Amino acid sequence: MLRSMSEAASPSPPLPDTLPAVRLQPGREKRVLSGYPWVFSNEIRMEPGLREVPLGGLVRLESSNGRPIAIAGFNRHALIAARVLARDLAATIDSGFLAARLQAAAELRARLFERPFYRAVHAEADGLPGLVVDRYGEVLVVQSNTALMDRLETPLLDALEEVFAPAAIVLRNDSPARTLEGLETGVRLARGTLSGPVELEENGARFLADPLGGQKTGWFFDQRDNRAFVARLASGRTAIDVYTHTGGFGIQMALAGATQVTLVDRSASALETASAAAALNGVAGRLAFRKADAFDELQRLRDRGESFGVVVIDPPAFVKSKKDLKAGAQGYRKLARLAARIVEPGGILLAASCSHHVDAVLFADLVARGLTDAGRTGRILRQAGAGPDHPVHPLLPESAYLKAIALQLD
Repeated sequence: MLRSMSEAASPSPPLPDTLPAVRLQPGREKRVLSGYPWVFSNEIRMEPGLREVPLGGLVRLESSNGRPIAIAGFNRHALIAARVLARDLAATIDSGFLAARLQAAAELRARLFERPFYRAVHAEADGLPGLVVDRYGEVLVVQSNTALMDRLETPLLDALEEVFAPAAIVLRNDSPARTLEGLETGVRLARGTLSGPVELEENGARFLADPLGGQKTGWFFDQRDNRAFVARLASGRTAIDVYTHTGGFGIQMALAGATQVTLVDRSASALETASAAAALNGVAGRLAFRKADAFDELQRLRDRGESFGVVVIDPPAFVKSKKDLKAGAQGYRKLARLAARIVEPGGILLAASCSHHVDAVLFADLVARGLTDAGRTGRILRQAGAGPDHPVHPLLPESAYLKAIALQLD
């Protein structure tokens, strides 16, 4: 049954020594003791009393012989049954605890960026399992993707207000990941006021994001560095940004001196937002907008003999679960083939994937096969992931979901 945890959140945090105990199976302690933040359901002794622990409830994680290890959030219905929140067994999990984690994340971003537009919290890497917070100046957009974070909603909102003093906090709890945790999905304004889209800055460009109605949290900060890289290569060239969303790659290429940029997306509302951003940046005269399916449009351009100096393909995730891997892999290969066929000789192709089930090695192979299918050769200029505001927990390399490959084609 899907449910919201926030209404059931405890008004006062339990003391650590009163937390229910979750004991590991014999021989299953090593990874957790070494710093691994997850415990899977088959690693836990699922004793009858654990049925009384509410979804996302705090527990005291113990080794098979009863040695305390950590404070964790517990969800008996999920594959990842326990998520470590604190190694300090004396910690009190309240708004003060959460504010300390948020403050550390905020201080890191302040060292990375001069302006307050970035991913402020990136889940386990920032010590807040399954929590995503994107910052648009005075507006915060939050995704709570675990029962643990959902149960801590009220103290979390208090902590966000303490650390960031935002004008508004939006809960974008519509991620499919929530269904794996047994949680409801929905979008709502949790604190403050918000009248419409918000403005953000990236690499000197101005954009608009819709926290309540856009995709994900309204903007994709993860491509920041990849946008800057490919924009430098677009000066004096024609370019096309396929799956443009709200114009991130395309507008930055125009600002960098591209002579003409075509923005392709199947969403009319996304293209309207991109058009408004183009006007903000004074480049509307060099942009063309096409509402179309990416595969169909790439084939049409090939059939008409059109080509571009820079081609960007940044699709949504083709592989959302392991069962989608075969079909999704074929999709990435086909997309690379179609895109490669409209790149001018000596031109640039940037291909990206945000499917975490497709690792970097597989994605590079799929792109290479697509080039071969198109009869093109070239060289890899850059292979990269997300920007530094999307840090990766060192023991969770699979969470490095974004892959981007930039190539020059012969």
